[in-house]
Amino acid sequence: MSLNPYRRVPHAETCDCSVCWSRRVPAPALSQSTPCDQCRPASVAKVDGIWKARPASTCAKHTPPRRPPKYWNVIYDSGNPTPFVPVREPFELEG
Repeated sequence: MSLNPYRRVPHAETCDCSVCWSRRVPAPALSQSTPCDQCRPASVAKVDGIWKARPASTCAKHTPPRRPPKYWNVIYDSGNPTPFVPVREPFELEG
């Protein structure tokens, strides 16, 4: 069986596959450093023969956090580990 007849078949308008879904969802910013309309880059301009520098400013969304992100979280702490004790003698369950 060849897959050639099935390639490049257009998806239906109501298709909910991952490819069609990702095309419908708006794309997020490529990175946090991508400026938005509220961020202002640094600039230098000559005013009356004097160079004036205007510092950059970033919005609250693009300002880096004061602490680095937490990479490890405890999801479930079951307590102290139970040691494995091998059973060398066969046994039968009573019941």
